[in-house]
Amino acid sequence: MRILVIDVGGTHVKVVATGHKQRVEFPSGPKMTPAKMVAAVRAATAGWKYDVVSMGYPGPVAHGRPLGEPHNLGHGWVGFDFKKAFGGRPVKIINDAAMQALASYKGKRMLFLGLGTGLGAALIVDGVLEPMELAHLPYKKGRTYEDYVGLAGLKRLGKRKWRRNVNEVVKLLKAAMEADYVVLGGGNARLLKKLPPGSCLGNNANAFRGGYRLWSKAQTRSTQAKFVH
Repeated sequence: MRILVIDVGGTHVKVVATGHKQRVEFPSGPKMTPAKMVAAVRAATAGWKYDVVSMGYPGPVAHGRPLGEPHNLGHGWVGFDFKKAFGGRPVKIINDAAMQALASYKGKRMLFLGLGTGLGAALIVDGVLEPMELAHLPYKKGRTYEDYVGLAGLKRLGKRKWRRNVNEVVKLLKAAMEADYVVLGGGNARLLKKLPPGSCLGNNANAFRGGYRLWSKAQTRSTQAKFVH
């Protein structure tokens, strides 16, 4: 089975596929609608052959469909017919943090936090995956977790204060979720000079490995997945 994997982010869309070593990437942003995304993907992968599609979506997903509009992209994602847009090919959609978490899991209770444009989160307990919407919960001073550890927080606070807040948030969420360890992914995780206690750095390529894993025998179902590791 040939799989096309799409990682949709708030600033970039990244695409890989079975049999293609190099990934393609193009900007996203607040004007990126699903139709524009699909058109850009199909143009960038012209000539590629694939049978099915995996898509990491930066927002809540239920029963394989976007449940709410993404915070950092354009509108129209909820109810969009991705299967039709990709020429009738089957499409599996999962929260983007969950897709990366799938391939980062090493057993026990793992909390995954994606430090990118926003804040992605997923919890895996004994092989059961649960995407989490923590980014827009109130944190402090009338602002959310994402306001402090997302890209906007990085720009507003500067690297030093941003790193301090990442450390605090990781400590707080690790304790709240009773996680054995935390995996930090996302494009901005590389900016951390020192990792918070009990955490390790994830590999952003895991997003694509997770996308491939969606079509393995250990398939995800709804928002939960039991898989072999």
